Amino acid sequence: MNKNIVSITLEKKFLLIPIWNGARMTRIDLSIDGQNVREFEAELATTKEQISFWSFLDITAFQGMEAILKLDGATEEGISMIVQANEIPGADAFYSESLRPQFHFSQMLGWNNDPNGMVYYDGEWHLYFQHNPYGWKWGNMHWGHATSTDLVHWKQLPIAIYNKQYGDWAFSGSAVVDENNTAGWQIGDEKVIVASWTSTGRGECIAYSNDRGRTFTEYEGNPVVQHTGRDPKIIWYQPGEHWVMAVYDESEETGRSIAFYTSEDMKNWEFQSKLKDYCECAEIFELPVDGDTSNTRWVAFAADARYAIGQFDGKVFLPEHDGKHQVHHGGYYASQLFNNSPDGRKIQIGWAQIEMPNMPFNQTFSFPHSLTLRTTGEGIRMFAEPVKEIQKLHQKRHFTENINLTEGQLANLDVSGELFDIRARFEINNATTIGINIGGEQIIYNVQENQLNDAEMKPVNGEISVQILVDRPMMEIIGNNGRVFLTISRRQRDKVSIISAFAEGGQARLISLEANELRSIW
Repeated sequence: MNKNIVSITLEKKFLLIPIWNGARMTRIDLSIDGQNVREFEAELATTKEQISFWSFLDITAFQGMEAILKLDGATEEGISMIVQANEIPGADAFYSESLRPQFHFSQMLGWNNDPNGMVYYDGEWHLYFQHNPYGWKWGNMHWGHATSTDLVHWKQLPIAIYNKQYGDWAFSGSAVVDENNTAGWQIGDEKVIVASWTSTGRGECIAYSNDRGRTFTEYEGNPVVQHTGRDPKIIWYQPGEHWVMAVYDESEETGRSIAFYTSEDMKNWEFQSKLKDYCECAEIFELPVDGDTSNTRWVAFAADARYAIGQFDGKVFLPEHDGKHQVHHGGYYASQLFNNSPDGRKIQIGWAQIEMPNMPFNQTFSFPHSLTLRTTGEGIRMFAEPVKEIQKLHQKRHFTENINLTEGQLANLDVSGELFDIRARFEINNATTIGINIGGEQIIYNVQENQLNDAEMKPVNGEISVQILVDRPMMEIIGNNGRVFLTISRRQRDKVSIISAFAEGGQARLISLEANELRSIW
């Protein structure tokens, strides 16, 4: 027998795979009865000393079966280290690592990028996501899965959608609750959750779940749409009582676009229109203006976080302005909104592009935030603010107010920790710079340039407000109650003992400064 082929009886929960970041890729296939059931590649360690972390393949679905493991290019020692186990090595340290986000969800091991399939159903918020469970870098795209009952505390579940085969990966997509059983897949009391994603070898595919989104069955008629593009987002358009798919599309005629399709059953789709100059991870959603449900607009949004406001009739989106607007800045990409939110809120999560060197995981997600449309002096604009549930994590509160700030006069709060929800309001007066110093890391508002950490933001009636969510590896900076939302890495990653408000080049008044120490979600 070829030394790269191993016969095994699958008896335990996991097949452990030793990963060495930077190693040459090894192709790994697991087959049962002559049929490949898992196909991927990994940077397989060749000696025990090289191991960066242990990845794992969940084999609980194949208990008691005889299997063949084929590894192209692996060494004998590398193969010998692939073993079965019921526990994952190092699991006792998960979620306490030095760069582990403590109130932003991150996957246990491996890589994440785009959030996928975000949907609410019967008390659970589902966050599926682009996931490489077998490495620290991008690759092997699967749909990871986590759920929450409160948008704050998350539980990671087994992988929901595997790739069809090597090279046919499960790229980004969405999920809906088929409340009216339009596709006819409901077999019990539970409503069906339908997932749509891009199969890189076939096209836009759908699958359905009758067990609350834990497992999915592929529709036998896949793919349901074939074109050059990816990332289908499906919504229910109530006025027309039909489904809408907004999907990134590429063609010589229209370039990069959002293509809109409609369907009555999610199986048969009809092309309707295109919206030019949008790339990846399309979104289309409706929001009231200033909370007035009789005055609504639709928003078209894509991966780069630039959006347009307009009207949508279920088939065609018509922008009501030139160009695009922007609320998100920094390391924020490929966001998605939860479908079926129970209280009407439009809640968004984005891929937070924060590198985690020397960790067994890489990248993370933004804290969930609510989107609203508000009238400003520049017209209608979208605002993004952390969901109110952040208050569940508040612990000790520190507060001061009404302090005149000058070059020599600061406002200080003595604190203790590394996780904070900081909120401040300033009256600018004649200062040229206003800021907050968090343990040596400064958040700066440049008065002359109207910029908050380089993101454009104008004062409102001579005032600005700032909210800062501080986690171990990252910060999110929210200006003027959501007018701008920045995602950045932390440069100072130590515990903080003092938070200061300051002004330079003149005088400003600190209206209020509040720092809430936060508890970890883990």
